[in-house]
Amino acid sequence: MKYKRDDCIRLLKDKQLELTKKGSGRYPQRSDFGDEEVVAIKAFLGPWPRALEAAGLKPERESKKRLK
Repeated sequence: MKYKRDDCIRLLKDKQLELTKKGSGRYPQRSDFGDEEVVAIKAFLGPWPRALEAAGLKPERESKKRLK
């Protein structure tokens, strides 16, 4: 299957909903998905923590770079 950015976000949100219904308080992990899904998610949304942020599941991290 060919994935698009919106598909990847939906995969993450659907998995989060499933985990919440099961009573798990954790974020979706790479191990929750197949290899093809993980590759697509990372290709469109970046490293895993940034992918979770892009899907709105995890608050965005504060930039540690200081403006000079």
